[in-house]
Formats: sequence, structure tokens, C-alpha cells
Amino acid sequence: MSDANALRDAIKRQLKARGMTYADLAHAIGLSEPTVKRQLSRGGITLERLERICDALDTDFHELARTAGRDRPLPMRLDMAQETALAADPRLLLVFHLLCNDWSAAEIQSRHGIAPHDMTLLLARLDRHGLIELQPDNRVRLRISRRFSWRRNGPVLRRHGARAIEEFLEGDFRREPALLRLETRELSLRSMGLVARRLEKVAQELHELADADAALPEDKRHNVGLVIGFRPWRFSLMEWLAAEPERPRPPATLAGRERGP
Repeated sequence: MSDANALRDAIKRQLKARGMTYADLAHAIGLSEPTVKRQLSRGGITLERLERICDALDTDFHELARTAGRDRPLPMRLDMAQETALAADPRLLLVFHLLCNDWSAAEIQSRHGIAPHDMTLLLARLDRHGLIELQPDNRVRLRISRRFSWRRNGPVLRRHGARAIEEFLEGDFRREPALLRLETRELSLRSMGLVARRLEKVAQELHELADADAALPEDKRHNVGLVIGFRPWRFSLMEWLAAEPERPRPPATLAGRERGP
């Protein structure tokens, strides 16, 4: 995808995130709706017009370009050395996680009380491990796709996975929009494969929505967790069915009648 196409797609995502239509944008920058649609599909946006679009979207060119950069193909998996470095240092892991969720270095530093010098050192380490490209003024460009997945039984999940899932499940799921359900049924292998593919689509949709919402201010976004688990499973309680039942003793009154006078 060309840089121009990526930039136009970034504008469209920003419009969607803000609930704006082409008509809203056209009104804000003083153009007709057909002109806006044509320029966002075929190109021809001048720098002056791009500045007006950024003003209408309450963003700047740097942020728009950073958003556009998401469309460039990036690795979907960290290598073992990268995962090992993150697993060994919780602060490094936290900063990388937040950067992947579109926090700026300044926002991370302010919200989590990290000293400026320490923040620069953490970013430099991420750059050295090939996870980010550190730019002037602590601006960051990711070298890993935001949709990456941790290695199964890799360093991060071995060290933090069980604890993260335990803490997640101990939370309060009674209030909306939280949801926690356990369903147990009997399925064929074909149906199991169908359910697994649909659950993969749910995870993919989570990433797509996060990409769209990334243009929103930090205080309008909420950190969420999604755990998807699906496998052949037999509840341990079922083993009770296989246990030899004790024969119940008959009621005394019935036993007495059976014995007779």
C-alpha cells in the first residue's frame, strides 16, 4: 500500500472513531460532500487541505502519519530474545504493552510516574531489542504489529500468563458490559472446528475495533481483557458418575413391613 493510500485510510478511520460522516467533514473544511468522497478514494489532497482536515479531526499530521503507518506489514511474532527481554522486566513489558495500545511516551510517563530519564532508558532498550524505532522527542514507531500474539509456552506467558488469567477471572463480571459464561455441550469435530474459527474472528474484531478507537483521546479508552478458551474437556465432577454408588438402606418402616409380624 502506498503512503498516500495509507494516509487516506487513516483519515477514514479517524472519521469512524469520531462518529463523523463525509458530510460532517465536508462542512468543517468548506467543501462539498462529493469532493471529499472523491479525494478520499482517488487522492488529490493538497497539504493545505490536509491541514484543514487535521484541524477538523482535532489531530495533527504526525499523529495521522503514525496511524497510517499501521497499514505497513510488520512482524506478527516477537523472536525469542525479544520475548525473553520483556518477560524479565515488568516495566519494560508494561511500556511496550501501552505503546502497542497507542499511548505516547509522554502519556505513559505522566500516568505511571516514570522519571524522564528512566523513560528514555526504557525506550532505548525497546529500540535496541528491535521492538520500536525511537525518534526525536521520544516519539515512537513500532517495529512489531499491534496485532502480534505471544508465543504459546513462550517466556512471557510462562512467567506472567497464569497470574494474568487468574487475576482476570477473579474480577467482577456482574456489571455490564462485562460477560463471563461457561457453556458445556457435546459437539462433533466438524462443529468444534467451526466454533474455533468463529472465536478467532471475535479476537480479530477486537483488534479492528482497537485500531479504530486508537484515534480517541486516552481518557475515552478503557483497558479491556478478553480470554477465549475452547477445547475438549470433561468436568472432574463427572467422575462421580463412574464411582460405585452405596446402596441406600431402606426406610425402617418399610423394612419392618417386609419382615412381617
